[in-house]
Amino acid sequence: MNTGLRITAYAAALAATFGIAYGVGGGVGEISLETKNAAHDEHADASRGADREAGQASAEPPGGLQLSEGGYTLDLKTPAVAAGRRTELRFAVTQDATGRPLTAYQEEHTKELHLIIASRDLTLFRHLHPARAADGTWSTPVSLPKAGAYRVFADFTPRGGRGLTLGADLTASGAYAPAPLPAPTPTADVDGYEVSLKGRLAPGRSSELTLSVRKNGKPVRDLQPYLGAYGHLVALRSGDLGYLHMHPGGEPGDGTTAPGPDISFTATAPSVGTYRLFLDFQHAGEVRTAAFTVRVGTPAQRPDAPATASPQPTEQSGHSRPGHSH
Repeated sequence: MNTGLRITAYAAALAATFGIAYGVGGGVGEISLETKNAAHDEHADASRGADREAGQASAEPPGGLQLSEGGYTLDLKTPAVAAGRRTELRFAVTQDATGRPLTAYQEEHTKELHLIIASRDLTLFRHLHPARAADGTWSTPVSLPKAGAYRVFADFTPRGGRGLTLGADLTASGAYAPAPLPAPTPTADVDGYEVSLKGRLAPGRSSELTLSVRKNGKPVRDLQPYLGAYGHLVALRSGDLGYLHMHPGGEPGDGTTAPGPDISFTATAPSVGTYRLFLDFQHAGEVRTAAFTVRVGTPAQRPDAPATASPQPTEQSGHSRPGHSH
């Protein structure tokens, strides 16, 4: 992993992630078991149009906007689940040239593949590590507590190839009441930990973000390595579900990287807009996720607004990592 994180097109990582706000507002609807995987094309077109209207040369696009990329396709075999019911989610990455499932993966941060599930209103985030069968089919149990539209990201590197993040739509049936995107605030609380976010994301240029972890008002100086790092950051862009996964500079045991309280990342936002950041960190043997809402201004503006976090709780699992940026 490079210590200076750069955005790579459709690179997989889970991890800061860019997600989409879906139907923000108070409307209530009924979600059926039918899903519209073709929607990812509309989201990608909308994203590119927004960048052009902003009059900027955007960075390479984030991952997760495409079902197929680089000769590989995400085949989501479980496109719909029932809300609140434990379901085995199954999928495969197929090779376009042969139609066969990919079975040769390069291990990245201790795993062959990282799976991210995010709700389109960005209030639920899961970072999972499914199991692969000999035939190339991946599976993992999931239980989504609320109905609505979700996006699934498969973050992986084919052996001998480049890192990819492919995305597909997932539906959880039931009565749907979308939640508004949490407002930016300077800190996030999760399970008795307070995480603060300092720094500003800027479109088209790199900047540093520093996340500091405290517990009971005291700095946490004994963070534990998780997937080969003290933290993993996923960013999801509101509006099209564009995804970026970042890893911090330095590694545990390198003699210079302290195990907290600060975790620093260098990142480049691909465009103006609102992003939701998800930080995974491990302490006392448990992985926790802190969520932040960040607004990114136009290139002509000085990014005066600090990167901030949302105090509203975000659903997450005890696993993590996603398109990557290194």
